[in-house]
Amino acid sequence: MSSSNTRLLKTETVPEYHKKSISSKRPLTSIWPPHQETAVSLAAKTALNNSKHLADHLLNKLTISDYQAGIEKGLHLLSETLTTTNQPFSGIYPHELAKKFESINLAQPLTDFDSVLAEVKQLFLTDAVYFHHPKYMAHLNCPITLPALVGELIASAVNTAVETWDQSGGATLIEQTLIHWINEKVGFLPENADGVFTSGGSQSNLMAVLLARDHACNHYFNHSVKHTGLPKEANKLRIFTSEKSHFSIQKAASILGLGSNSVVTVPCDARYCINPDTLLSLIEKNIALDNIPIAVIATAGTTDFGSIDPILPIADICERQNIWLHVDAAYGGGLLLSKKHRSLLSGIEKADSVTVDFHKSFFQPVSCSTFLLQNKTHFRNITYHADYLNPLSQYEEGTPDLINKSIQTTRRFDALKLWLTLRKQGEDSIGEMFDHVISLAHEVFLLLLADHLIDVIHTPQLSALVFRFKPLGAYSPMQLNHTNHYIRKALSRSGEALIAATKVNNEQYLKFTLLNPATTLDDIQSVIKAIKQHGLAFMQHKGW
Repeated sequence: MSSSNTRLLKTETVPEYHKKSISSKRPLTSIWPPHQETAVSLAAKTALNNSKHLADHLLNKLTISDYQAGIEKGLHLLSETLTTTNQPFSGIYPHELAKKFESINLAQPLTDFDSVLAEVKQLFLTDAVYFHHPKYMAHLNCPITLPALVGELIASAVNTAVETWDQSGGATLIEQTLIHWINEKVGFLPENADGVFTSGGSQSNLMAVLLARDHACNHYFNHSVKHTGLPKEANKLRIFTSEKSHFSIQKAASILGLGSNSVVTVPCDARYCINPDTLLSLIEKNIALDNIPIAVIATAGTTDFGSIDPILPIADICERQNIWLHVDAAYGGGLLLSKKHRSLLSGIEKADSVTVDFHKSFFQPVSCSTFLLQNKTHFRNITYHADYLNPLSQYEEGTPDLINKSIQTTRRFDALKLWLTLRKQGEDSIGEMFDHVISLAHEVFLLLLADHLIDVIHTPQLSALVFRFKPLGAYSPMQLNHTNHYIRKALSRSGEALIAATKVNNEQYLKFTLLNPATTLDDIQSVIKAIKQHGLAFMQHKGW
């Protein structure tokens, strides 16, 4: 077909109404036939109305007043709850609470926001565990600073994702400034060190084991785990840590393909700390067995005892043996701001990496943690570049994409909570609060030590105390174990107080974890009294 015929065909196939619309320069909508034009117009209006309706559910400049009203209603509910809640827990059992959920139909929304909040009160707030209550003494959960709550509000509303600069802007620089600040507190050189916010101590410890593994494989075998996977010698790699260290070390070794058996647990001394001589002996023994020590994990605040391993002599061993030293200061990191007890962390500046949980001894909402690295070049082992997110060209230009040093992609702007706390009340107030609970723990230790119905087994370094109810008499281990197990359950069922439990040498013990500066000695004395009452009643009931 000739080009002229082609042009003719195209011209002839143009409808008359289209020709008219083009020649008269009428609006684009007029290119449709009259009946279709009306339908298109109605569809456009319908789509616009639907768009406006859907936007009513989202935060934007048109709905900010609705957001404020919702916040005020939520705040009223929270205020009402906190002012009328007189104990840390309701005492409800899981199967009892589960009954309230049986009639919930998530496919059918409630009629108004007041009904939604009423349901939240029924399903959650009534039976929540309240860490701010002075008789909550169970786990490493803390009350939180007021500025941090405002930070949560702002960060959630803006919904910033901090993985790349083009998603976060100033949020990136706020996080990075805090990383420099905490690195200086550790004693790392800011120009060499770096770090990143994480979800918690377990993730930070995972990163430590990962980077220690990759560093060792490169050093000993000239092998890149990042590109070619584990070397054939991987089963010889060994990690050393206290028998009282956090379970996340074994978990990290398992996740990373080393296996939990690669973790060598070091027996503790009478203070439940690593004995450096024992550590060195185990390292040398493993070397003699042709194993390869790649990391030592020292704990600055064990979960059970709050024990702090002697970091300085451990660091010296690691330096001589060319072993990566990681300090898990998830709990004890608050000592970095302490004016009384900072010396307990002596030697932490010699570590290769450090974990600090701000949502423990810095009194921040979960989650708010960090992983710190003395030599930032090690982050290359977890850095990947994607053209759609953090292209190599951006890195080469100096764009600070935080994903380059994180094993997470999407991350919340958790740094804002700590930023507001520091800018409003200052770092000294955090240190003073942590110092206060440490002093309180020492007072409680003396109380327990003088009580003939209590067996306390260690002097606290931080704010954790392990003890048990043990009246005078010839009671068997089985009887004492059952009694202490009952005491904790009885306290929880009554809701009057929440304490923790653990086992020492396979025997049942109780535990106070004191992280609330508002808790008084009177509060603790009343809990001790309840412990003894429950214990005596149980033994009497059993006829012991």
